[in-house]
Amino acid sequence: MSPLATRPVALEELQRAWRAVQAGQFRAPHRRTGRHQRLSFSSAVSTWSPAEPVLPVIGCVGQCGASTLALALATAAGDARVVECCSATCSGLTTAATAELGHTPTGWRLGRRDRVEILRAGGVHLSLAEVPLPDHPTGAEPSVTVLDVGWDLGQVLATPGWVEQQVATAETVLLVTSATVPGLRRLDVAATILGPHRCLVALVGAARRWSPPSWTLSSPTLRALQSTDRLIPVATEKHLARDGLSSAPLPPRLLKAAATILTRCHGSASPEKGTPS
Repeated sequence: MSPLATRPVALEELQRAWRAVQAGQFRAPHRRTGRHQRLSFSSAVSTWSPAEPVLPVIGCVGQCGASTLALALATAAGDARVVECCSATCSGLTTAATAELGHTPTGWRLGRRDRVEILRAGGVHLSLAEVPLPDHPTGAEPSVTVLDVGWDLGQVLATPGWVEQQVATAETVLLVTSATVPGLRRLDVAATILGPHRCLVALVGAARRWSPPSWTLSSPTLRALQSTDRLIPVATEKHLARDGLSSAPLPPRLLKAAATILTRCHGSASPEKGTPS
């Protein structure tokens, strides 16, 4: 292999590079300008204290329907909002709004769907430290904010910031997983870390009278979830699994499951009259 070509570097060029390092110009992976400019670390660890209850929703496995369920929860709650924390490249809510209202001052994309406000990323986030604080609601005061976390739980807890604070301090966290052996194994890890007493679990694809496999009896966490009736079956909506979310109304069966979850969540809004039951 031939050696890499090099060239002499002038003293002035080295001095400019050193001044740039001292000014912090090389600390971020890449730079942005305007409303998409990346937040400093001090901004990323700011505390977010909304007036309404916050329900964090975390998917234990990929493509398990966490964003779909987050939207269903907000819809069942009435005047509510969904804050989707993932990067724009991972959004599950891109086509969920019935009205797109542009960007907020902090760079979120704002949309509405009937009485639900939707905030989703306006750009690419390489880490949770880059997710800005949510803006204040633009319409009616929400009864609940559903936080569609959209990141692996390990990344969340290892990244100081407002998302980590919400997950760590929430009275109830909703874990969404598939009713499969891999889904249950990932659920076991997540619920053990968070504490099963803080977790409700949406088991997507489970039948109404679903029973966990016998091997789960060896897990103290899964036994605790089962014995306290914290495993809530949610039927798979085949067209949503195939096509994703759109501006079309959500299936009544899904809204019924969301209403059940809301009534079980301490500190969250109860479903309004008229919600499918």
